[in-house]
Amino acid sequence: MVLEDVFRDQWGRVLATLVGVLGDIELAEDAAQEAFALAAERWPRDGEPDNPTGWLIATARNRAIDRIRRERTLVAKTELLERELRDAPEEPMNDTATFRDERLELIFTCCHPALSLEAQVALTLRALGGLSTEEIARAFLVPFDTMSKRLTRAKHKIRDASIPFAVPRDHLLPERLDAVLAVVYLIFNEGWGGGRIDLAAEAIRLGRALVELMPDEAEPAGLLALMLLNHSRRDSRFSGGEIVLLDDQDRLLWDDAQIAEARQLLERSLALQGAGAYVVQAAIADLHTQEPRDWGQIALLYRRLEELTASPVVTVNRAIAVAELEGPDTALALLDGLDLEGYRYFHSTRADLLRRLGRADEAVVAYARSLELAETEPERRFLQSRLNELGRLP
Repeated sequence: MVLEDVFRDQWGRVLATLVGVLGDIELAEDAAQEAFALAAERWPRDGEPDNPTGWLIATARNRAIDRIRRERTLVAKTELLERELRDAPEEPMNDTATFRDERLELIFTCCHPALSLEAQVALTLRALGGLSTEEIARAFLVPFDTMSKRLTRAKHKIRDASIPFAVPRDHLLPERLDAVLAVVYLIFNEGWGGGRIDLAAEAIRLGRALVELMPDEAEPAGLLALMLLNHSRRDSRFSGGEIVLLDDQDRLLWDDAQIAEARQLLERSLALQGAGAYVVQAAIADLHTQEPRDWGQIALLYRRLEELTASPVVTVNRAIAVAELEGPDTALALLDGLDLEGYRYFHSTRADLLRRLGRADEAVVAYARSLELAETEPERRFLQSRLNELGRLP
């Protein structure tokens, strides 16, 4: 296995195991980086060890212990660590021993409610995804120094507030799991909505880790299914830099393997009695991959999602299905009761319904408002083309 692949696949596990031993994210991160640097130097010369992950963990742990011993201010931590490891022989560098996988504890630590949402997202990408500070800053369009300070503050808050490195107790797990899933889905949508496919792929990797670590939970499987179904269409969403709507997409460009995997995950979620928001959204996304689409079932599922989330954004999506079933008049009545002035898709959906009803002047106003709120150039060009079709300029 190429070292870069080991880094991408195993960084989160190596770091999580070290945090579990050392109790300090910064110290664990420094030790992990040293171990990977040493691997880059030795493996091409000496060959890859039998257990690359074990080698990295053992090497990083031993480097961290050496560093602690050298720093007099951390004598107490050294004594504690030495007591914990006194009876455990140090593994050789070609170690084939297994190490407890503590990624789940690290995920919940990174997504602790004491941290801001921005810090949760950044720290999750750094600690679990292995993205560099520069990569995360570039992905979220902020300066390197800003992201570096954000990550440092988050790590210090975890340390200073003694945020536990642990999976929450059973009565807290549902709420905390919802927060973790929300962070992963936010990362995916940053990649999906902004065209940064790398972030979408990182979110899918995090989703796979959650499913692996929580095999009896339905919602992580539902979220991974949802992300895979959306990601399967990535190559068909744009053509020549222009947005291609779902009905016009070339289905030959869809990733059938991802769709099949997503459907297996959805079946697994349902077998686990999953009925949460991500499972429902995955079921809706699956229906959208089928031809012809079952608009009645889609509308019913959106109604269920409304009950679960109480989100007006879900109502916007249900209105699209209602328009197919009952006509644009009924769908428009649903939208006109919503307060979503700052939501661009509310205005573009409303504009499309008005256009279908022949109310061109009102459609122009709605398209123009959506254009004002659009965040990407492909979106802006698409909305401008709609305005041009109506024979007007904003």
